[in-house]
Amino acid sequence: MKIFCTEEGDRLQLKFKYDEKIVQVVRNIKGRKYNSYDRTWTVPNNIINRNLINNEFEVCVDSFDQLLSIKGYSNSTKKAYKAHIKRFKEFLNKDLNEVTVEDIKNYMYYLMNIKDNSNSYTTQAYSAIKLYCNYILNKNIEFKNFPRPKTVKPLPKVLSEEDVTKILNSVTNQKHRTILYVVYSSGLRVSEVVSLKVSDIDSNRMTIFVKDSKGNKDRYTILAQETLNELRRYFKLYRPKDWLFPGADKSEHLSVRSVQKIFKKACIKANINKNVGIYSLRHSFATHLLEYGTDIRYIQELLGHSSTKTTQIYTHVTNKDLKKIVSPIDRIAKK
Repeated sequence: MKIFCTEEGDRLQLKFKYDEKIVQVVRNIKGRKYNSYDRTWTVPNNIINRNLINNEFEVCVDSFDQLLSIKGYSNSTKKAYKAHIKRFKEFLNKDLNEVTVEDIKNYMYYLMNIKDNSNSYTTQAYSAIKLYCNYILNKNIEFKNFPRPKTVKPLPKVLSEEDVTKILNSVTNQKHRTILYVVYSSGLRVSEVVSLKVSDIDSNRMTIFVKDSKGNKDRYTILAQETLNELRRYFKLYRPKDWLFPGADKSEHLSVRSVQKIFKKACIKANINKNVGIYSLRHSFATHLLEYGTDIRYIQELLGHSSTKTTQIYTHVTNKDLKKIVSPIDRIAKK
């Protein structure tokens, strides 16, 4: 029995020609879901299900998924790239082997001017298509002089210390409260906090180990005393075994989407009316450290940036030096 299996972050996507025997096996998997739109099944991506699928079926591997894995892309990037290729194929309404330069140009124009997507979204679509054409289709398309969207780097949205305090204090659920404490106090990405294991917390050295972060790099970041106190209260109530923040299925960690919802609800409850997301806690961590005089090279290491050039964006949003500047209107008023 042959099936086509690809990783979609914390889910495994299964495609196969209808076979009642395969369907019966998949239906017995806990947490399975059926997508009627593209006629695929998805199941939780864990070692038990991977072993079951490999033992029960003849598994065909997605060559693009395999390529992305070999190149070391993160699960979120792999998912995004594969989604871009799927949408590009739907736009063309023809076999990708027939793709031309004009097809790609038309699609870029469609994304930017018809769908009004951002530059960064369109650039990622371009990168996915370029990779697919070069390595999977082996198409001789000259991308060197190919037009691509101008990179726009918006300033990060930062919360004040008062806003962060309101958000943290608005959460009464200890698990949810602890998650937000960890994100802000250690500067973690949301994908990193959900992937933490109990063994990653070192209360003796007051560090948190972050494994396989963006760029497949391991790093250590700080563990604040207040966060350790919250973690200890959380441990007494929930007793996590493997994943620090498990999902409904204890063998799986909490999803990124769940944490995003936790933060959004906390903002509403705290009456924070700014258009911010969970990533703003990480931005605020970096900016607040900078405002208190922490060397930017240390902040770079804590955030897991490859270069200080990436970290320097926070120098544009810190108000440490802005507070020293007196507006001309205030000088006039004094006179």
